[in-house]
Amino acid sequence: MQLGYGRSTGFAVDPVEKKPLNHFHPGTPILSFGTAVCNLGCKFCQNWDISKARLDAEDLRASTPAQVVALAEAHGCPSLAYTYNDPVIWAEYVVDVARAARARGVKNVLVTAGYVTEEARGELFADADAANVDLKAFTEEFYWKTTGAHLEAVLETLKWIHHRTPTWLEVTTLLIPGHNDGEDEIRRLVAWFRENLGPDVPLHFSAFHPDFKMMDVPPTPPETLRRARSAALAAGLRYVYLGNVHDAEGQTTYCAGCARPLIVRDWFAITRYEVDVEDGAGACPHCGHPLPGHFGAAPVAPRAGFRRLRVAAP
Repeated sequence: MQLGYGRSTGFAVDPVEKKPLNHFHPGTPILSFGTAVCNLGCKFCQNWDISKARLDAEDLRASTPAQVVALAEAHGCPSLAYTYNDPVIWAEYVVDVARAARARGVKNVLVTAGYVTEEARGELFADADAANVDLKAFTEEFYWKTTGAHLEAVLETLKWIHHRTPTWLEVTTLLIPGHNDGEDEIRRLVAWFRENLGPDVPLHFSAFHPDFKMMDVPPTPPETLRRARSAALAAGLRYVYLGNVHDAEGQTTYCAGCARPLIVRDWFAITRYEVDVEDGAGACPHCGHPLPGHFGAAPVAPRAGFRRLRVAAP
């Protein structure tokens, strides 16, 4: 059993949109937690204080799978997010917590870089209801030099999740100025995305801010994100979002049939929710066009921010 089993760097209640997931029970809170260490060495890591922490640190909080699920239930969270560092690293704990969550009707969300072997995918994703996968760039050179990983393995994971599992998939690409934001690379990325994942998998372009070993790189200009979104929409993707910037159009979910705004967001808060829902499936109330994803009742009130929590003593 791994050194970090049952030990978390912390728990927080987030909006599910922060994962980011825009088509998986929008407006609901999600209990987020992770452990320490990572299987990638991203020079731009924005959780480096967690991913580079020592597994034997004294402040890691011990909690059983049952305690984690009880914490989610106590704070009204219908879902758990395995995040902050890659769940691949703490797969045994993820699998046990996810099984306990499913038994209690709590949903499981994996936030991952998707750098996982074919042999391990089945067990890791067995109880995953949704996943957001970081597609960090679209060149092998970037992956190897900047993350220490390989692009092809991530592409295979994306195709496997989408075509061979019931797990709802959304994808995020952090655009880093001068490193992976070139127009040709973005065109190739969205062309591959459309061909291999189809038009209905949501794609999030997120803004970089200087961090860890890339403090000398400037933040991503909002216009770079907007150009990337335009390229993705032109390639036939229907649900393309912008993150880490305030952009009303880039954070709104539009109907692919009549183009009306169905879910309007202000950062992570939902200010309008117009979705017909039947058995968890969504549709436009104006034209009836299906809205891919998993949906529930409208949020009671706009939500934003998060709350840090502690697991109760056994």
